[in-house]
Amino acid sequence: MEKKKKRKRKEPKQKATRSDNVKDPFPSHTRPTPHDCEAVRDTLLALHPIPPELAKYRKPNHTSEPVLDGLVRTVLSQNTTDANSQRAFASLKSSFPTWEQVLVADSKDFENAIRCGGLAPTKASCIKNVLRSLRERTGHLCLEYLRHLSVDQVKSELSLFKGIGPKTVACVLMFNLQQDDFPVDTHIFEIAKTMGWVPAVADRNKSYLHLNQRIPNELKFDLNCLMYTHGKLCRKCSGKKGNQQVKKCDDNSCPLLKYCTESD
Repeated sequence: MEKKKKRKRKEPKQKATRSDNVKDPFPSHTRPTPHDCEAVRDTLLALHPIPPELAKYRKPNHTSEPVLDGLVRTVLSQNTTDANSQRAFASLKSSFPTWEQVLVADSKDFENAIRCGGLAPTKASCIKNVLRSLRERTGHLCLEYLRHLSVDQVKSELSLFKGIGPKTVACVLMFNLQQDDFPVDTHIFEIAKTMGWVPAVADRNKSYLHLNQRIPNELKFDLNCLMYTHGKLCRKCSGKKGNQQVKKCDDNSCPLLKYCTESD
């Protein structure tokens, strides 16, 4: 009789969950703390708002574009400006309104359609490979099934496509699937290293794993968009090249100066 009273209530099933088995590559590196994250978020938010093209994704009533469109947009955004990648996607859709048409299109014609975004041969090859693989595996040119998978399952699925790396997967998770993830691009990587949020020896992939463990889920979207925007606009933060960390902030041109510390 007593056992019936102690029966546990069933929790509502969540759309997607993150595995607790993902390990932090730098468990002894205690930054950023939740306070660090909130302070930097507030500092950057006071400096510049989240750009409208990114802010729309955080609205509860936002109608998300098809996941496949989002994946292709992210591929086109690599190593180019936002304006160029947007032009490339618009040109792609104008030249080839459906993904079926892209799949059967002549490679040169497809490259010409996205050439304004840069690296056209590489990006065209990647996109066509995704479409071919998707057709072979599922029979459809659609990724909407990812909305019903766990975060780890989404990562496993997208990682099967040649040319789709961790940052692209993370962007699809955050923007198109509305999951709490923290993509690490060059701007964010450099800012994180300068502020001591990751060790000096960290590469981008390990920084992604570490920051996703340390940054509170409720701050990930805003902080990511703000750090990305700041990295493009700030003279100090955009003055770094590759994985080389330039001289620490030594003037007052960057509001993140007060958060800069030496990395381990």
